[in-house]
Amino acid sequence: MPPVGTRSASSNGETAWVVPESLRPALAQRYGPVLAGAEADREIRALGLFGACGDRVTARALELGHPPLVGIVDYATQRSEPIASDAFSALAARRRVSVRNPAGMLTERLRTAVREVVAAGGGLIEVVGEEDLGSLALVETLPAGATVIYGIPGAGVSFVRVTAESQENVRRLIARMERRKVDLGD
Repeated sequence: MPPVGTRSASSNGETAWVVPESLRPALAQRYGPVLAGAEADREIRALGLFGACGDRVTARALELGHPPLVGIVDYATQRSEPIASDAFSALAARRRVSVRNPAGMLTERLRTAVREVVAAGGGLIEVVGEEDLGSLALVETLPAGATVIYGIPGAGVSFVRVTAESQENVRRLIARMERRKVDLGD
């Protein structure tokens, strides 16, 4: 089966939601507890169904022997430090999907990939570009009761419980983004 999102962009471009400068403070807010070190490890081990967005948190969950249903990675931390792809082999063995998603955007391709990978029973989503906003797609897609984890540089791991309220919050954030057509260059 070909990877999701590898088709050529139509002449009209791909739909993407672009983060305007005015929305950056809202996206920087903490929407759940942020834990570090042994406390974060204990919480990750205790999670039921969860998704992970970010290379370090996804790799750490796998190191702890507690893989997420879905991991979203771009093989770099803080846009520069590389992460070896074999760190995610357990998730990639389930299913591997590759999508383009530029920095500061949430593309329809990434949102679709999250829905498809969740429906297929989990796996790894490799992002060419930037994966940060994939956490929004995880919150909007995972069922109530699940948790989404993502890293906050210099602070630790954020744990966001998926509830009707958190899903509505994500929908409101996405609605405040600038919807436009973009050329993803493929």
